[in-house]
Amino acid sequence: MDIQWQDVGDDAALVQCETDCLVMGLCEKNPLESPLAEAIDQASGGLLSRLQQTRELPRKAGDTLLLHAPAGIGAKRLLLAGLGASEKADGARSSLAAARAAAAALIASRAVTALWALAETPTNLCSRSQMLAFSVRALHEADYRFEQYRKPAEESVPERRVSLIAAAADTQARRSVRVAAAAAHGVALTRDLGNTPPNVCTPRYLAEQALALGRDWELAVEVFGGTELEALGLHAFQAVAQGSVEPPRLIVIRHQGGPPEQAPIVLVGKGVTFDAGGISIKPSAGMDEMKFDMCGAAAVLGTLRACAELALPVNVIGVVAACENMPGGRAQRPGDVIRSHSGKTIEVLDTDAEGRLLLCDALSYVQQTLAPDTIIDLATLTGSIVIALGHVHSGLFVNRDPLAAALLRAGEQSGDSAWWMPLDEDYQPQLKSTVADLANVGGRPGGSITAACFLANFVGDVPWAHLDIAGTAWTSGANKGGTGRPVPLLVQYLVDRASL
Repeated sequence: MDIQWQDVGDDAALVQCETDCLVMGLCEKNPLESPLAEAIDQASGGLLSRLQQTRELPRKAGDTLLLHAPAGIGAKRLLLAGLGASEKADGARSSLAAARAAAAALIASRAVTALWALAETPTNLCSRSQMLAFSVRALHEADYRFEQYRKPAEESVPERRVSLIAAAADTQARRSVRVAAAAAHGVALTRDLGNTPPNVCTPRYLAEQALALGRDWELAVEVFGGTELEALGLHAFQAVAQGSVEPPRLIVIRHQGGPPEQAPIVLVGKGVTFDAGGISIKPSAGMDEMKFDMCGAAAVLGTLRACAELALPVNVIGVVAACENMPGGRAQRPGDVIRSHSGKTIEVLDTDAEGRLLLCDALSYVQQTLAPDTIIDLATLTGSIVIALGHVHSGLFVNRDPLAAALLRAGEQSGDSAWWMPLDEDYQPQLKSTVADLANVGGRPGGSITAACFLANFVGDVPWAHLDIAGTAWTSGANKGGTGRPVPLLVQYLVDRASL
């Protein structure tokens, strides 16, 4: 999709512009009071007023109405999108929902060109620049296709060209759209990696994609495998991988946007490219979705791509621990005791709680070798977080309140929300072992919390956040696929840190 800027002057000129589709928004209360709505109503001989009388106007976020050949208007189609009520507390998510509905309706209309005026309707839900950013993100999402493994369609779809309405002097809007576009490109990469079948997307494949990303965007990439992992002391990580014939990989990718002496922000991604559960094997129903257990790793690569595109003046390092968790003859067993990179020993009570084992080594490695300013790990870690938060919010666990506030603010600004979960010391006794320093599971109560508490033992005093994205990284059902979350949240956080 080709997204451009267009400055058309006043609303009367916009109404007469020739295009396949004009997209505009309507507030739930007083939908005809915006200058653009008044201009369209006047030019069309009261079309919107008649639709208001018959209660056909879309007003709630997510509602749309497509009108063909509207009289008095230059566009061949008029797409009306509800923006919702201005007093809603979750204004950002409501605005993003409105933009997504409008983008989906535009794609379904088969229009090739469009004037996007959704942000021209004043609303208290979000700023104009934020609505434009949401629009860019929604348009890219709606246009996304993963068809690499399908027979090519007989009918080719022409590239759509969408023109955003904005004055040339509106630098804030253009800056917001630039950030949104970079985040959208990172989301697309993340979705592609997550959607790739597990016989293709192996740890070696993830390493190859990281190396290609490094070549394309001048990022420094290192890949460690085999005896190198043993030399690094990543024993818990290797224990997870030992049941698979696919060799594990530790991937380190660097965006050096700040001065050399600046301590980096380090993103750590869980990269289990297929999780069968090991000896504690998962039920067969839905096991195909365990190819998405590397979505944390995919989000790290997607975020680094966005950092490079924006040339963010901050140092960011991505660390990905990639392997498979399989029930092979050499697989670790329930009851095994393994030694971690930190030196702590772990009793493996459940081999399906493997993500925390590779992450604990990666977190310890980062703390001891990369001198980080902040660590954020991303992992499809627990089913418990889905029970707690469903598929709306990512679970956020932090050891510093200011970091929590910054990430929550970035989530709200980007519409990629997280919910602050507890990380109390009172949960640590659930992880006691009779034979080792720690057990890798703490029972069913508070499962997502005890998983985060397990990781907290390997971080030290560094500001650290854990994002459990098991409920938000992919969708199931007819539209099964990766979502690209939490790339928008992370990009916004990094933009805020860089003061861009």
